Amino acid sequence: QLKAISFTGSCEIGAHLHEQASRRRLRIQLEMGGKNPTIVLADADFASAVENVANAAFFSTGQKCTATSRAIVEDAIYDRFVEALAARTRSLKVGDGMKAGIEIGPCVDQGQMETVLRYIDIGRKEAGEPVAGGRRLTGGDYDRGHFVEPTLFANVTEQMTIAQEEIFGPVLAVMRASDFEDAMRIANNIPFGLSASIQTTNVSRVFDYVYRMEAGLLTVNLPSAGVEYQLPFGGTKDSSFGPKEQGPAALDFYSDYKTVYLKY
Repeated sequence: QLKAISFTGSCEIGAHLHEQASRRRLRIQLEMGGKNPTIVLADADFASAVENVANAAFFSTGQKCTATSRAIVEDAIYDRFVEALAARTRSLKVGDGMKAGIEIGPCVDQGQMETVLRYIDIGRKEAGEPVAGGRRLTGGDYDRGHFVEPTLFANVTEQMTIAQEEIFGPVLAVMRASDFEDAMRIANNIPFGLSASIQTTNVSRVFDYVYRMEAGLLTVNLPSAGVEYQLPFGGTKDSSFGPKEQGPAALDFYSDYKTVYLKY
């Protein structure tokens, strides 16, 4: 007899499962979509911030639910940051992930590659040509898989599709913020709330970000992607529902507590 459902996937399927589970009074745990931001402030360690954003956006081909898909960069360093990140993006080596020196592998299958390419086409219509990448890779070993160049769009605004919808591939939207307050507003102005990162050397801003960021997994001066399995995993808003995965919290979902008062 079914007692519980633990689901990882799309928001649409998660909502349907939640409705069905509620009718049956089943416990349910949902991990769904994300559109994770990395905020880059003007006082950040510049080289480290570039590397952290490239890592979070493109390593694992962007196919991590905690991957960065929005980089929100303070205006004072925006142009310089985009230029440096574009150079790093173009330098990434794409190929068979089992081979030495390869940094980015293929999309998981044909369908996901087509989804990524469709969003790149949408990005072209909304934001213009990407400043790096944007093509399917073909020829030689590339024909044995579903390879897409890591793709970087600049001058992306909040209303654009590539700034709102989860892509789950190597596509990054770089957005401009006037200051820290504007960056926080942009970061939270999204239905999702899984992971987030900030790049800064200002400890006061760090604690402000930790308190106000609407996400369940936060990093500071690190990539947004990557987890520690001994700690709870999960987000807020439309990204998650129910008890957290991983760590001691995960045991609660699969356990029934029994309280016993006994005199002997």
